[in-house]
Amino acid sequence: MAQGKILLKPDTLWTSVKERTEYALQCGALLSIPTEFEFVEQDGVRFLVRILSNLNRKKAAKERQEKQSPTSSEEFNPFLPYEEDLFVADISNTHLCILNKFNVVDYHLLIITRGFEEQESLLTLEDFTAMWACMADFDGLAFYNSGKSAGASQRHKHLQLVPLPLAPSGLQIPIEALLTSAQFQNSNATTLAKLPFVHAFAPLNSNWVRSPLAVAQETLEIYHTLRHAVGLDDKQSGAYNLLATREWMLIVPRSQEHFQSISVNSLGFAGALLVRNAAEMEILKTQGPMTILKNVAVS
Repeated sequence: MAQGKILLKPDTLWTSVKERTEYALQCGALLSIPTEFEFVEQDGVRFLVRILSNLNRKKAAKERQEKQSPTSSEEFNPFLPYEEDLFVADISNTHLCILNKFNVVDYHLLIITRGFEEQESLLTLEDFTAMWACMADFDGLAFYNSGKSAGASQRHKHLQLVPLPLAPSGLQIPIEALLTSAQFQNSNATTLAKLPFVHAFAPLNSNWVRSPLAVAQETLEIYHTLRHAVGLDDKQSGAYNLLATREWMLIVPRSQEHFQSISVNSLGFAGALLVRNAAEMEILKTQGPMTILKNVAVS
């Protein structure tokens, strides 16, 4: 990919996302899931907690999709082929982007590989090139759920991108208040004093959006540095969440997907959690969101 080509035209993605969203809503391809939200505070972080209003639409649509599989034993892959009505843009010769069909957050984008790759496989130079190409015109939070234990719902490799801020009020990202405690010495990798689980954090340069091809290699090296810092080697992926903005990258190894019935993916470690009903909201408030993160991460 270092000798590859970015197909995405500069300064077009954000407009394309909004236009395709409007079209996909009108034709019924985009099935947004309505939510309400509130803030729950613990350990100096105002966690954004969304509660689903209705899951029936998603359940019915997924059942219809699964029936389309050639055989009942073959796992349905919604990205091969992807729904044309959800297509946003070609990014490169290896990646394209589509809308998240069952979005909870508006303008939720999926950055998918053209050919099948396992979601648990290591991120590559091509993945980071595609990420930076999108973030050049889409100021958002990129994230990667490596495997089912990290909250991945599809096996086909995909990064995700949601716009900032994550909430209508407050900080751009709920955990942002903790990032100021980062202190860097000889290594790019450090830890955040108030996160009570294994993780590693590194700064990125927001100017890198100007040259996605050139900075992908450096981003890849930072990714491997963070993996090594949390005890993940380069031969096997392991379950983890990776989060990145134009300014920083965070990695969190995972021990399990759920705390009781509450599923946690990368967004949880940004300070944004999702519960399905009032009972799960009560569990979250009783236990505390940071406590939940500690339980699904690695102590």
